[in-house]
Amino acid sequence: MSLKLKVPNIACEDCAGTIRDSIHVMEPDAKVDVDVNSKTVTVESQASEESIKQAIVAAGYHIEGYQ
Repeated sequence: MSLKLKVPNIACEDCAGTIRDSIHVMEPDAKVDVDVNSKTVTVESQASEESIKQAIVAAGYHIEGYQ
């Protein structure tokens, strides 16, 4: 599954690394691309959309349109 999310509070490469790490803990084989400039996270993973979103939120980030 491929998923693209808008994460408005990504500020820098450290933020990108934190998000990548949090997804990889849950799904080690996930392909994660974080674009700091456009504030998007693209994930290709076998994990569910909900679990990916929860990993990002648990890392301290907000997903646009997701509570």
